[in-house]
Amino acid sequence: MFLVLDKIVMSKFKLLKLLYLSLLFLCSVNFLFAQSPETSENQEKKKQENKVRVMTIPITIFSKQELKEQKTEEFIEAGSITVKEDNEEQTILSIRSVSNNPLSLGILIQDNLSSTFNLELKKIAEFIRRLPEGSRVMVAYLRGGNIQIRQKFTDDLDKAANSLRIVTSSSAFAPNSPYEGVREALERFKGLPSGRRAMLLVSDGLDTSNPSPTQSLDLERAILQAQRNSVAVYAFYSTTNLTETGSSFLSLQAQGSLNKLAEETGGRAFFQGTQSPVSFEPFFKDLNSALNRQFALTYLSTHMKKGLHRVQVLSSNPDVKIEHPKSYVYR
Repeated sequence: MFLVLDKIVMSKFKLLKLLYLSLLFLCSVNFLFAQSPETSENQEKKKQENKVRVMTIPITIFSKQELKEQKTEEFIEAGSITVKEDNEEQTILSIRSVSNNPLSLGILIQDNLSSTFNLELKKIAEFIRRLPEGSRVMVAYLRGGNIQIRQKFTDDLDKAANSLRIVTSSSAFAPNSPYEGVREALERFKGLPSGRRAMLLVSDGLDTSNPSPTQSLDLERAILQAQRNSVAVYAFYSTTNLTETGSSFLSLQAQGSLNKLAEETGGRAFFQGTQSPVSFEPFFKDLNSALNRQFALTYLSTHMKKGLHRVQVLSSNPDVKIEHPKSYVYR
């Protein structure tokens, strides 16, 4: 009888032990599952902090003396170059020059420019043909709010030069804002390899869709689009019937818009008073100098937050000036 009782007691003990272990296991599982969301969230946060993006921007390096005297030097001691994004130094991966990184250049001409512009077509064609071998060129005309592609990006420079045509000079093709067309032309850079990119815009720069041309929404969008696609915009000011016969104040406002577009994207705007230049030859001389000094700078961005990011490119040599995009928007 005692043996039977012992067996019953032992069976109950084993059962209680099994129940205890089961409860302990369930509590452990609940604890682990309760902790996993927080752990996962922390891991994701750390993962985000460790992420980086590869950024490529166009930069142009000059000496300050060279810019002052407008004489191109054969050699510039650029010193040590650093990149800061939102005031934090970033890691530079490469700086590629003309010799190892061909240029992609879009040429956009406003179709309602004054007829005197047609005298410059030969100089534009010569400029295209003299670009370094391997350069890609697109030729387009800005008509109303759209662009007419005369030649898609091609490395056949003679073919690109031959695609130029005279402008209509008609107010019927006048855009409300030339910067709508700029944005459309900038979209064409998306399929190209990253590297040295530039646009030559020949326009009067006037946005008639806004009462205040300096507050143009299309201009701001064009700047952001150029920064996003790493395209430096160079602008030649040339008049239309409106800016030719209008007040000088109107022309100065339009030039201010072109200058803003160029400066914010790492390019440069060229003017000769408030009228069309007598010749584009001095403009092309300076543009050739700028493109020969253009580099594709690639760095690692540690900022993963979407939105506007400020960029600074600095040299340890105080006599050096570096033109570059001032910011970009990450989406």
